[in-house]
Amino acid sequence: MGKHQPPLIALLLVVSLATHGRGEEAAVTPDPDSKTDKLVPGKSQTSLPRSFFKTAFRSTIGSFVRHPITTYRLGMATSHRRSATLLEDHLPALDPFALAHASPPPPGTGEFEGHLDKLGLPESLPGELGYHLDGEAFFTAFEKELAAARESIDIQVYILDNDDVGVHCADLLRARAEEIPVRVIMDDLGSTMAHGRKPPSGLPDGFKSPGDIGNYLVKGNSKVQLRETSNPWLVTDHTKLHLFDRRTAFIGGMNLGRESRHEWHDLMVSLRGPILSALSDDYDSTWKCNGPLGDLALFARKHPLPDLDGPGIPLRILRTDVVHARSDILIAMRQAIRGAKSRIWIEMPYFSSDVIENELKSAASRGVDVRLILPDRANHEIMNAGNLVAARNLMKAGVRVYHYPGMTHLKAMICDGWATVGSANLDTISLRINRELNVSFNDPNLVNELAELVFEPDFQASRLLTPGETKLNFAPLIESIADQL
Repeated sequence: MGKHQPPLIALLLVVSLATHGRGEEAAVTPDPDSKTDKLVPGKSQTSLPRSFFKTAFRSTIGSFVRHPITTYRLGMATSHRRSATLLEDHLPALDPFALAHASPPPPGTGEFEGHLDKLGLPESLPGELGYHLDGEAFFTAFEKELAAARESIDIQVYILDNDDVGVHCADLLRARAEEIPVRVIMDDLGSTMAHGRKPPSGLPDGFKSPGDIGNYLVKGNSKVQLRETSNPWLVTDHTKLHLFDRRTAFIGGMNLGRESRHEWHDLMVSLRGPILSALSDDYDSTWKCNGPLGDLALFARKHPLPDLDGPGIPLRILRTDVVHARSDILIAMRQAIRGAKSRIWIEMPYFSSDVIENELKSAASRGVDVRLILPDRANHEIMNAGNLVAARNLMKAGVRVYHYPGMTHLKAMICDGWATVGSANLDTISLRINRELNVSFNDPNLVNELAELVFEPDFQASRLLTPGETKLNFAPLIESIADQL
């Protein structure tokens, strides 16, 4: 499947990864229904104080100084993962999960959850989950929790943008830091690449973007504590995790900026209950490892989690983390697709995973209702082309592929009575390399609500793709490049 151009891939990989690593920040045609009142496109100017290459170089050198163990492990693991991707599904013996568990229990059942436990995935913990569809719903809830917090605010985001929405969020965080501890973790590469580009919907008249949102966040007498995740080998932390008083959390696909607030179709979920203990512990570990101690934090004593008894439904936290050899999201998705008997519904902005593609083809051949929603035009050209190649291959196998009008950045999957949502795309970067955070569950009410809130309306709003629309020149070459992204 177009995997015979590794020299070319090696030549293009840095540039391709640079743009896809920031894949969520490139230009996209705005939705005509976007709220752009009082916005005047092109009136405001932004600045880019540091380039991608300076950021990547600084991150790599700094990481070797402060994180020599982690950086070495990351480089070795990333090299292995990328090499394996070239042969994936051609030499199944290289993949320990390729032949095992060919017929897992049906997803949505207790047996399936027990099956995931046996595969070594994190145990389910009780909690409550609520949906926040699109920017208005999420940012309203986000600001409400931010204002109501009385003990602590912990923010982790791939992009804190320097547009009007990002600056507004920064101002709110600075104000709350005068009253309670506020910690912010943002990905250095992701935020850097988002700076200096005007959003498609424009900016308020007279607004001037700060050159660097990190500097803006901590300037003057600000009490905000900021740590930026470094990116050796161009590996990013794509996590979106916000904690308020360690009693409420938000995870999902949205960054803190105009694209998420006004321009893109996306989803965040709120989490409450005992599951917050695990999420808080995860945040603390990330904070420590990005601090002045560097790799010494690996040896720091971890506090035991408190009693996890409490109300709620079983929720399972899933991670991608190449340093710790975690591919929870890929394993769970793959097993759910294999076990599905009736439906597999997916909505994604980027699809280039051969592993998932082949599993979906197999499911369609079994008579499963397999449907995929992709954006009408993704915000990254190579990934848009990769989406079309994947769509062509899937439609040949009987999968129904839809184009959502505008940019859907939503990342969700339903397999029978099981579902997962979060930050991970269906590409090599998300499933094998970058740090990602998803949650999965099998509660019938929540799964049905996801279907009714997201999938059924989006199927209606979307257009069924035809094979003729997926004809591309150089499709094997496009697929080879996309497979590495």
